[in-house]
Amino acid sequence: MKKFALISVSDKTNIIEFAKELLSNNYNLLATGKTAQLLKDNSCQCIEIENFTNFPEIFDGRVKTLNPKIFGGILLRRENQKDLIEAKNNEIEPIDIVCVNLYPFEKVSLIENISEDELIENIDIGGPSLVRAAAKNCKYVSVLTDPNQYEKFIFNLNQNNINEAYKRELALAAFSHTAKYDTTIIETLEKKYNYDQNTFRINTSLEKKLRYGENPHQSGKIFGKFSEYFELIHGKEISYNNVLDIVASVELIEELEKNSCAIIKHNNPCGVSSMSNNYDSYTKALACDPVSAFGGIVAFNSEVDEKLAEKLNEIFLEVVIAPAFTDSALNLLKKKKERRIIKQIESVKKNKINFRSIPGGVLVQDADYIDKDFDNLKIVTDKKPTEKELADLRFAWIVCKNVKSNTIVFAKDNSTIGIGAGQVSRIDSAKIGAMKAKEFGFDLDNSVAASDAFFPFADGLLELIKNGISAVIQPGGSVRDNEVIEAANKNNITMVFTGIRHFKH
Repeated sequence: MKKFALISVSDKTNIIEFAKELLSNNYNLLATGKTAQLLKDNSCQCIEIENFTNFPEIFDGRVKTLNPKIFGGILLRRENQKDLIEAKNNEIEPIDIVCVNLYPFEKVSLIENISEDELIENIDIGGPSLVRAAAKNCKYVSVLTDPNQYEKFIFNLNQNNINEAYKRELALAAFSHTAKYDTTIIETLEKKYNYDQNTFRINTSLEKKLRYGENPHQSGKIFGKFSEYFELIHGKEISYNNVLDIVASVELIEELEKNSCAIIKHNNPCGVSSMSNNYDSYTKALACDPVSAFGGIVAFNSEVDEKLAEKLNEIFLEVVIAPAFTDSALNLLKKKKERRIIKQIESVKKNKINFRSIPGGVLVQDADYIDKDFDNLKIVTDKKPTEKELADLRFAWIVCKNVKSNTIVFAKDNSTIGIGAGQVSRIDSAKIGAMKAKEFGFDLDNSVAASDAFFPFADGLLELIKNGISAVIQPGGSVRDNEVIEAANKNNITMVFTGIRHFKH
């Protein structure tokens, strides 16, 4: 009995080598248009689909493989007598190998100003049908959808080891391939036609297995394209917790002026500064809480040079992140063998949604960026802020937005001097922030403070005033705003409302 393998690939990587191996194993090759031509041009004998089915490709190639002789050959149950009789009566030959990958819809969708017609023509129809049919009948049929599968398949074929377990593995990869393809199509068209998303979908490939998750008894993995945003250029592999801290640090640093520095520990900043150069920014950020900074993650939004690298080497830091490093800086930083050095490749602001798992589903929301927070600032007190106070308030507000709620941030001269993070009481956050500032020798007089949400009562504001602040920024919106404003006026400080809240849970 003749053996048939069908090949129809958009990505033609290593397909000639693969086809030659199949021919050496006595398979007859069936191929569609461009794939058939490529095989023939490289001395790989094959039968074009239209000659095998006795039915031409029609509608500019929109219909090529959608034929009973093709799908019958794939879906034929080799041990079912009724199927075998029907196959014989209809001159259907079994097809044992299906090697198909799909039109490059995702790649084409990224082309700027792509026409609707061209986009639609890159939606594959026959390809997914072939893949699904072969995967459904994986008891008898091997389906390959990725050039990376070829080498292992040929090895197993030569070892006569194409067993059911392996074919099942290929089938699951195939179903994943078509699922991802369909997800890309629907999400692209929803955006193009401005339709609301009524189904939450995520279908992305495993990028990396981590040593463990948040704790050693938990497994951890990265799915997707994290490596398109960050490149590990030195040190140990990053951990699950490293990833969370890396993202938190860069989300903060991207919202600040150039030459800023943020030091992150357990997803919260312990020091942030925006000076005229990275060195001064790091020094000021470190001074905010040098104890917590030990073993932390440090992020910069401009190049790290040799002078800064020498300073960074003075304490133990888990990770250093920047968009660029000078060669001399890298040479110095690499002296710490275990430390991770990460280059940021892409802005994290490309992410437009956030989601997290919940029992029975997922929570989804728009990403939270500071876009118009400073467009409509409302000065609600008799005393107006100075230019310096206003600059410090803006800085403190950005930092505060990136700290776990409830949050109070004390700042002076574009640097944090005390951070109260993640408390169930806003007064406790104020007390902790002030305590940290005093612990490390900062004078809170004439500092500014930011609160990520409104003050429900005047007591939180009074705690800040007691510690010497001259100005505060908060969203406003409490039913007791008048009481809070009155307390600010009575104590002759400035208060600014943004009208926007930034909880971070």
